[in-house]
Amino acid sequence: MKKSVSSSGKVTLKADSRTVFGKKLNKVRKQGLVPANIFGPDYKSQSISVVYKDLVKTYKLVGETGVVYITLGKENVPVLIKTIQRHPLSSSLLHVDFRKIDLSKKIEANVPVKEIGISEAVSQKAGVLLLQSETLLVEALPEEMPSHIEVNIEVIKEIGQEIKVSDLKKSDKYEIKTPAEKVIVTVIAHKEESIVPETAVAAPEIITEAAKEGEEATTEGGEKKPASAVKAPAGKEKTEGEKEVKK
Repeated sequence: MKKSVSSSGKVTLKADSRTVFGKKLNKVRKQGLVPANIFGPDYKSQSISVVYKDLVKTYKLVGETGVVYITLGKENVPVLIKTIQRHPLSSSLLHVDFRKIDLSKKIEANVPVKEIGISEAVSQKAGVLLLQSETLLVEALPEEMPSHIEVNIEVIKEIGQEIKVSDLKKSDKYEIKTPAEKVIVTVIAHKEESIVPETAVAAPEIITEAAKEGEEATTEGGEKKPASAVKAPAGKEKTEGEKEVKK
């Protein structure tokens, strides 16, 4: 069970039929194997196992867009890596689904975006580059599907500029199905967070109860004030005329 790249550039991965299922698969994994399935239109699903380290190397080469030829007995099955199940803690590979494909029919796949070059708006004007679309939907024959789509960010020279799908070069081997107005990358201004110093503001003194003559008043904070310092409520203070009348 091994992975290899032929002289024609084809990536192959040897596999064996699998008759073990369910909880018994843990024994298969302990042997350094990964349980897998091959499925597809007009194809009878097959349960297989592949060598763990070979699968890892294959995935690094082709990702989810490159064709892998599964060697199973006398069969040489062209597939794409469809789904990889990983352990939630260790991230080790637990199971893989391979999708059988027809090399004569076009397929669609989400192809990763790869930025190339240096943006003047970033390097000289302190802009921040934002990747708005990590993948693009591409249609092509299986063997002509690109491993990635290059986006040259050198054309972005000013903050606020962006690159859309419509700005990418056309190819005679594949077609980008993502809408033309979709923004792929843009450069925005770098914003520094303003730091406002915290200043202590003294709380206003509130008198909760009017003090009686000769007593002390208590403020909200529990501080006592002499009665002479407490002002009479508004409207209660006698005028000079009232004082003269009562004399």
